[in-house]
Amino acid sequence: MIEEKFEFRNIRRDEALQTAEIERICFPPNEACSEKMMVERVNRAPEYFLVAVDRTTGRIAGFLNGLATDESTFRDEFFTDAGLHDPKGKTVMLLGLDVLPEYRRQGLASELMRRYLAIQKERGKKKVLLTCLDAKVEMYKKMGFQDDGMADSSWGGEAWHEMSCAPV
Repeated sequence: MIEEKFEFRNIRRDEALQTAEIERICFPPNEACSEKMMVERVNRAPEYFLVAVDRTTGRIAGFLNGLATDESTFRDEFFTDAGLHDPKGKTVMLLGLDVLPEYRRQGLASELMRRYLAIQKERGKKKVLLTCLDAKVEMYKKMGFQDDGMADSSWGGEAWHEMSCAPV
């Protein structure tokens, strides 16, 4: 059913501003990616964006984005410097899972993650890392991630968990 409602694909460069607006809706200002940074991410690593497009409206309903690296722990600079992206890196740092409010509680976030992890496995990536607040730890555990403890991150003035999984 979810495949009938959404098209899953890489982002197009002309959709960067749409994803920046979705980010603004989904995250508080202290955590959201800026429009400028979102455009930079899309330009540097479009293949590390997976968007879910509502087949009825043609709008992006949700997306996942990240950068590849050979680093093994998450640091805040991944949020602010798309130049850290190394397509040959064996680790993917997930920078955001965004689903517009009207599309939540339909399994879209889980489906985006399932597909994203499968793509990373095909690419030969060994690990996917993300940071999340306390309230999202259980959600990410259900998606196959393990809680590796508190991250060395203070992004947005918050305390974050670092979570990891091997792509499946």
